[in-house]
Amino acid sequence: MPISYDIPEVLDRREGPHGEVVLRRHGELLQIIANGCFLMDTSDGRSERLLVDVALDALDGRPGPSVLIGGLGVGFSLTHATADSRWGRIAVVEREPAIIDWHRHGPLSALSAAALADPRTEILETDLVTYVNETWDTYDALCLDIDNGPDWTVTEGNDGLYSAAGLASCARVLRPGGVLAVWSAQPSPEFEGTLRNAGFQQVRTEEVPVARGVPDVVHVGVRPG
Repeated sequence: MPISYDIPEVLDRREGPHGEVVLRRHGELLQIIANGCFLMDTSDGRSERLLVDVALDALDGRPGPSVLIGGLGVGFSLTHATADSRWGRIAVVEREPAIIDWHRHGPLSALSAAALADPRTEILETDLVTYVNETWDTYDALCLDIDNGPDWTVTEGNDGLYSAAGLASCARVLRPGGVLAVWSAQPSPEFEGTLRNAGFQQVRTEEVPVARGVPDVVHVGVRPG
């Protein structure tokens, strides 16, 4: 009996430092599953590209700005950033070795090979929460695409990133006037309030229209300076 394209095919399954991660093919789509929860696929990417664009636009023409992208995912944000010559250094923090390997040597390389080869690109295999608390590097923009956003985290500990303390750590790695852009699977007025209370200015939310259901959004805030 032929295999139906409605049945996802598991391409790789690994135990990572934070649980199980799975790469699946579903028809023409590649999907990443973490601890049994769907995280993302290669179906669209509009909101991930918006994440990068709103950060760059909010920098108001700052020359050669650097960006730290939190989460490699399927590579949409990274590939979009490298397609824009205005960015300077492009660093990506990813804590799952399997995801990095799928981009370097596996099926996701078809999407990201050129971006990984870009001399501006640097992949940092570490936990983002640890990184923003310990690094001495600073950036003009921080683009977060971690879990499913502030209101729905899959991995224990990620919710702290969206708290007042977590946002203070994010502000720590931003230069004066730097931009924080946060991807979310749904709008979060509460998170907007947390951004303002953490001292971010010009807080706003950009939505990605969808045919039905709740839109993906990007929350944006600017560090004073």
